[in-house]
Amino acid sequence: MHYAAIDGILSLPAKPRVNLLVIQPTPFCNINCTYCYLPSRSVKETISDQTLHALFSKVFSSGWVGRRLDVVWHAGEPTVLPVAFYRHAMEILDRYRPAGLALTHHFQTNATLLNDEWCELLRRPDMRMGVSIDGPQRLNDAKRLSRSGKSTFDKAVSGIRRLRAANIPFHVITVLSQDSLGSARELHDFYVAEGIEHVGFNVEESEGDHVSGLEPGQATCNRYKAFLAEFWAIASQHGHVKSIREINQMFGAVYSGPWPGPHAGAQSGPNTGSNMLTDPFSILSMDHKGNLSTYSPELLGQTNAYYGDFVIGNVHTDTFEEVLRNPVLARMQREIQAGVAMCRKQCPYFHLCGGGEPVNKLSENGTFASTVTNYCRLTRMAVADMLLAGPYAA
Repeated sequence: MHYAAIDGILSLPAKPRVNLLVIQPTPFCNINCTYCYLPSRSVKETISDQTLHALFSKVFSSGWVGRRLDVVWHAGEPTVLPVAFYRHAMEILDRYRPAGLALTHHFQTNATLLNDEWCELLRRPDMRMGVSIDGPQRLNDAKRLSRSGKSTFDKAVSGIRRLRAANIPFHVITVLSQDSLGSARELHDFYVAEGIEHVGFNVEESEGDHVSGLEPGQATCNRYKAFLAEFWAIASQHGHVKSIREINQMFGAVYSGPWPGPHAGAQSGPNTGSNMLTDPFSILSMDHKGNLSTYSPELLGQTNAYYGDFVIGNVHTDTFEEVLRNPVLARMQREIQAGVAMCRKQCPYFHLCGGGEPVNKLSENGTFASTVTNYCRLTRMAVADMLLAGPYAA
């Protein structure tokens, strides 16, 4: 992708390239995780056929999509909508899909609503499934409770067992809090007991109105490094857990360039060689009303005094050419690239991440035009340092 430089900051591309399309079919979630950043997760509205038609017709006629595209059905909880909705939505997509386009659908679910009909859909070869569960019941139920305050653990485990019984591949993402950072063996034993082979770890983040319970500073970094080292050592010894996302992606970053971001699935593909999160339109996000945003998908749905709601257009009212000229987009691009330039100049870990995650810079530092965050200290620096020290050096 070619850019023109204006005052040392990269301008917007004349012809972007969309690699990841994030679609929010509904903001509603059936459970109430305490670390969730989504402010509208109680809203039960659903995306319309007209919005899907408008999105797919414009995306695929824009020339912004290359030879492959990943579509992420992202919401509070995507499985609150019936399988029939997704079959219909995918039929609409296929009406506009160019011949020869390699396309993969991704779901990340709490697994509490999975049934035989969902398993039938997920058997399609173009489906990828991820499950969110925070480990054994005492850890999972500390943060992941139902809307009435009850445990979600048994239903989530039932969903995992249903996937296994149907021979549907999946990965698990676990959010690490203060307590789970000291529970590497307990987490490993839980994964082994439930036949979970591919795992990824998200640290609890400060995003939106949520403030992470992980204290910033070296002590937390040391605990996270010790956790990863211990978990990796145990997994390597026993051989039941086949992949650890953080280890795999950091190895890829060391040898191939920046990783695409730790929110990608545990079995995500090769690195793109750039940071998708700071590359305009590499990730294109749309909410259920047709509002568009880019960069970090978590920005869509949040509000900010300077950037408003981070919306850069709407598929019902704006052409993609008009979206490129949106002043909010220009402001975001200017400050995000200023932050990337600062990281490139100041940070010895820059070649491993390509400038960090915009949403975390804004949440922690108050501006995109900034550098290090507690999030990048944990998910980039600590992981790299741990790998250099070796898996048994905790």
